[in-house]
Amino acid sequence: MMATKIIPPAQGAYTYPLLIKRLLLSGVRYEPGREIVYADKLRYSYQTLNQRIRRLANALTAAGVKAGDTVALLDWDSHRYLECFFAVPMIGAVLHTVNIRLSPDQVLYTMNHAEDDLVLVHDDFLPLIEPIHGQLGTVKGYLQLTDDTAAETALPVLGEYEQLLSQATDQYDFPDFDENSVATLFYTTGTTGQPKGVYFTHRQLVLHTLNAAGTLGASLPLLRCDDVYMPITPMFHVHAWGVPYVATLMGLKQVYPGRYEPNSLVRLYREENVTFSHCVPTILQMILGCEEAAGTRLDGWKMLLGGSALTLGLASEASARGIEVHSGYGMSETCPLLCTTYLREEALALPMHIQLALRIKTGTPVPMVDLKIIDASGNDVAHDGESLGEIVVRAPWLTQGYWKEPEKGAELWRNGWMHTGDMASIDALGGVEIKDRIKDVIKTGGEWISSLELESLISEHASVRSVAVVGIVDEQWGERPMALVVCEPGQYLDHKMLVMHLQAFVLQGRINKWAIPKQFKFVAEIPRTSVGKIDKKRIRESELS
Repeated sequence: MMATKIIPPAQGAYTYPLLIKRLLLSGVRYEPGREIVYADKLRYSYQTLNQRIRRLANALTAAGVKAGDTVALLDWDSHRYLECFFAVPMIGAVLHTVNIRLSPDQVLYTMNHAEDDLVLVHDDFLPLIEPIHGQLGTVKGYLQLTDDTAAETALPVLGEYEQLLSQATDQYDFPDFDENSVATLFYTTGTTGQPKGVYFTHRQLVLHTLNAAGTLGASLPLLRCDDVYMPITPMFHVHAWGVPYVATLMGLKQVYPGRYEPNSLVRLYREENVTFSHCVPTILQMILGCEEAAGTRLDGWKMLLGGSALTLGLASEASARGIEVHSGYGMSETCPLLCTTYLREEALALPMHIQLALRIKTGTPVPMVDLKIIDASGNDVAHDGESLGEIVVRAPWLTQGYWKEPEKGAELWRNGWMHTGDMASIDALGGVEIKDRIKDVIKTGGEWISSLELESLISEHASVRSVAVVGIVDEQWGERPMALVVCEPGQYLDHKMLVMHLQAFVLQGRINKWAIPKQFKFVAEIPRTSVGKIDKKRIRESELS
């Protein structure tokens, strides 16, 4: 190891730990009157937010929560969720954001694996928790969350959230402790086995927040001090991409929509003057297709799209309705920010229909992210925009492993790099374009076909609402593409029409003729995961059954 000079701090010097409590300082300092809004139910100021976080810390302490304990949360996206993002880790406990869209068996597994001590549960999720209560081996009690009148339950409830906060004092001196203490935990589903626990420390979350604030605020810009923020990515999923921490740091007006319902999202956009959101393409498509949006221009709504590939067809529709689209890239394990759309001055001067082809690409690595693309032997691929390899990354906010599964963590981290499982190319300017997940690349006759590229090309047909492409077994070629297609309402499509549509791209040299799918299946809906991504594993399994 290189010999460096380290000078010890002066006697009495304060070593400033990077703790989540630091993120609360500036919002109330600069904009104490800005609002936190919960759907059409509640609104209060940053001054009140800070008081409520302290009240919650006292209520949790009174309920027996101590440093090192794990607190589970099952709620819709709400002001309560935001308060828990701060209060739970700030008292030294770990916040387990439970994926409410998992099956009951998976929820039971994750809660036992996390060894949850206390559970905060919304009335709507009592039917999920009550049947498994007797099998939760470590849970000592529950706090009930309600929007109206508390529902009756047989669970050993210690109290109702608002009542407990009203009885608690708003004075709490949050302690200093090691910045490498675990702050949050959530579970991500993979292609096989049980969900895996992904965890992040205070230090990682603070660094991710500072970097995201700089990237979203300065490089793009998407999120400035006068923006109004509404998440449309569940708060149980990678801290809603970490943006609630950024918004609180910046003192922005924040709008939490509760349960996602497209018409209510559009109403909140209109009534609360929302200017920035983030979501997966599926949610964007639901918003564009809802009744409320039919009579509403969506001008001034900036959206960061991630989680799965944004097709050119969907991006074009959103842009035509007034939405400014950008792409982001990351994983549950990366906190998640790795790449975002970055348009240089010459690109910004292009007409929007040309810009969109750039905006749907994966993007450019954000500051402090080391990213490279390697071949099967671990060698860097050429920066020519064509050569394919796996994305591997380093950054100061990446999870260091999986909760209580060191062997899976070692598989994630090989040779000092986190392996993403994403196949991509990189160009001479450092622009990354994901071609597919390694497991989703279609291998036909010794050649690779990108399912994402095919999906984007098929989506350009005016009658296609959504599409998913997977590889299916073929005796002659090993695999051939198969496409599931959802038509726009009232529109008709058949196999011949889509083949003709794709043949135009063959003539343009954008795809080879053998990339045209062997089968097109027209369906009412495409299977999705718990966070709205296309579930290609289920599609492939259904084709084999």
